Amino acid sequence: MHGAELAGGIDGPEALAPLLAEVLGALRIGAEARGGPLPAGGPTGVALLLRDLLTPAALLPETGDPDALRELTRALAATAADPADPACAAHLHVPPLAVASAADLAVAALNPSLDSWDQAPGGTEIETAVVRLLAETVGFARPDAARGVFTTGGTESNLMALLLARDAVLAREFAVQGGAAIPAEAAGRLRIFSSATAHFSLARASGVLGLGTQAVVPIEVAEDGALDPRLLDWSLADARTAGHVPCCVVATAGTTDRGAVDPLRSIAAIARRHGVPLHVDAAYGGGALFSRTLAPLLDGLGLADTVGLDLHKLGWQPVAAGVLLAADAATLSPLEQRVAYLNPADDEEAGYTSLLGRSLRTTRRPDAFKVAVTLRTLGRSGLGAMVDRCHELARHAARVITSEPWLELVAQPVLTTVLFRYLPEAADGRGTGEDDRRVSDAVNAELRRRLLANGTAVVGRTELPGADGGVRLKLTLLNPHSTEADIDRLLALVVAAGAAVEHERAGRAGPAQHRPRKTQEKPA
Repeated sequence: MHGAELAGGIDGPEALAPLLAEVLGALRIGAEARGGPLPAGGPTGVALLLRDLLTPAALLPETGDPDALRELTRALAATAADPADPACAAHLHVPPLAVASAADLAVAALNPSLDSWDQAPGGTEIETAVVRLLAETVGFARPDAARGVFTTGGTESNLMALLLARDAVLAREFAVQGGAAIPAEAAGRLRIFSSATAHFSLARASGVLGLGTQAVVPIEVAEDGALDPRLLDWSLADARTAGHVPCCVVATAGTTDRGAVDPLRSIAAIARRHGVPLHVDAAYGGGALFSRTLAPLLDGLGLADTVGLDLHKLGWQPVAAGVLLAADAATLSPLEQRVAYLNPADDEEAGYTSLLGRSLRTTRRPDAFKVAVTLRTLGRSGLGAMVDRCHELARHAARVITSEPWLELVAQPVLTTVLFRYLPEAADGRGTGEDDRRVSDAVNAELRRRLLANGTAVVGRTELPGADGGVRLKLTLLNPHSTEADIDRLLALVVAAGAAVEHERAGRAGPAQHRPRKTQEKPA
């Protein structure tokens, strides 16, 4: 029966080979049909392209369809947002390395699970070795004493880090053992401190952990978008005075909007002085460790109690490849579980070590394998060169934006993110500041949707707080094969889309045209 063969075992390669040829051919045909970074037509167009393939009768026919793999793969490729296209630059969404994707296929074919040694003998050893290497790479003082686990990404890593910090503080200050309910005397008192621009998953995790989303205390950031250590210090002291219990300090190495890196060494000193666990969310910025040029940005990372990395960002892995590292193995003890059918004590004592007690998940694939293949294939210098190339592209984009009278740069890029906006002719400063901002926000939001609907570019969007805030556009440049000419074309598309939106808003006839804006008219 076509498609019902097993992928593993001695005969697995023979069963997979013709199917892989089908997939590769369908991917190529689908990409050609798409013809750009994403399909044209917006949500309605995509739904129409997939409609006939997704009816109940098509998805579960009475008799199987031998062409299902080819047709659905072609449709997926035709309706994808392709991060390998230089004009797809909105999110922390990388084009995965071919060698990593191939390694991922090997894992999928063998289908191991890390919840017990006898389901993944080699996978258990591989994850343990990769975690040890990453513990050395982040700079933990005693990497042999460190432990860690692969996760689905930064959200899971942050949840686990806050769980571990919460249980450590409850044990120390309220004599509560891990897994027990939060006692009445601690209820509503635990607080988590992070920058105002830290990842939204912290609030979500706080709610899941029974602390409430209000337990996250946002600390204002400095001009560069990084957490201000002095404000953190004062906030921790004020919390104690108010009867609150600081549970965790979370620093960010690479914010999603600006790529800002908090001053890790200063924050670590403050957290240690106040006796509060420190977690660093380095999901984005952790890849800078491979770069000799950018690694100094992460000075002090090894002083954290826990660190989250995402190698499906600046590591070019297929999703998922998150990692949570703990400087001390004892930090993970609240996760320990003894289950008779997975990790009985006598098996553990005999050396059949299970990784069950390091994760919130039970069934868990060895995502460390594709990372191990990538690290060995490219080496530190190969990965570092890719990080540096993306940083160079971001700096090039910043120079182009600065020289373009119709665009305004928010700040020089720290990593590979470029934040900017289109400057509408209608927002020329003759109206009130609020009027100009309203026009600017509307035009920037609409030009981005126009690019998406036309299938010509995937540009990100965010909003900045404060009087000078509002809608901003974002390029997250993670394709090291892009060229400066690609970036020039992408920014030209933004300017042209902005002109078209203004043209339509003004109700003008004929094609949109811009007269060159005088440089002095550009806001400072």
